[in-house]
Amino acid sequence: MTRNRMCAAIGLVTLLIGGLALTESKADDAKQADAPKIIQQDDVVYGRVHGAGLLADIAYPASKEKLPAIISVHGGRWVGGHKKDTSTIKVEQWAGFGFFSMSIDYRLKGSTPAPACYQDFQCAIRFVHAHAEKYNIDTQRIFLIGQSAGGHMVSLAATLGDGPFPRTGGWEKSSNDFRAAISVAAAYDLTTLDWGNLWTPTEVAPDVARVQASPSKLITKQSKPLLVIHSDNDRSVPIANALIMVAALEKAGARHVFHRYPELGHMQIIPEVIDKSLAFIKEVSATPVDDK
Repeated sequence: MTRNRMCAAIGLVTLLIGGLALTESKADDAKQADAPKIIQQDDVVYGRVHGAGLLADIAYPASKEKLPAIISVHGGRWVGGHKKDTSTIKVEQWAGFGFFSMSIDYRLKGSTPAPACYQDFQCAIRFVHAHAEKYNIDTQRIFLIGQSAGGHMVSLAATLGDGPFPRTGGWEKSSNDFRAAISVAAAYDLTTLDWGNLWTPTEVAPDVARVQASPSKLITKQSKPLLVIHSDNDRSVPIANALIMVAALEKAGARHVFHRYPELGHMQIIPEVIDKSLAFIKEVSATPVDDK
């Protein structure tokens, strides 16, 4: 091949590659243009306690259709963690899945002992109901997800509801109902867990308080559907705690799904958890609301 022909051939290949790249770029731009606009707001005040704001990050797609909602509750043994750590969902990601998504902060033990954290979480559920029209939320499809201490609280919501704890933070007359809960690496029996002694309400004897706040001891057939996700080598919450919960769910005939893994440790909100959560939500959503 002569030098001129070789140069011409190289030029043609370059042109073709450039054209292909331009086509792919236009296709990507078209996909982005078709995707709904995501609206995200950080540090939204979802409640107030003694004048202090309870904060959440929210995100949702612009949509004419009613949106399912998901509320994420972080872990940290009720003494640490925050709404942007690895124990929570990424709200913009779940908005991309088509949800009104919310990740909350709540009062920690260092500022106010239990059940303040749980009362704040309950306030967040009521906030979603109270603002359903504003955010175009389908209140029949509100889901909860929590990891570790957050998983404990969503499981408690599934089995206890308000329980003996007064409503605080606002929206006291709004509903705290929801469709189902997703519990990841959670605590279910505070009486047998070493860090269960961190649950220390001031007006109830500690041993009584831990029984009252142990989801495994509160299950009935009417408990909300629950997805339990746990690993055998979890060193923060031993698998035995999850097995107590699953056995109690089975005994009560309560609707649940259990995913058990051998070596994923104290699981965070990883892709495997997201996949299983979306599948569970799809399955529950396909069932009539009044059919457990």
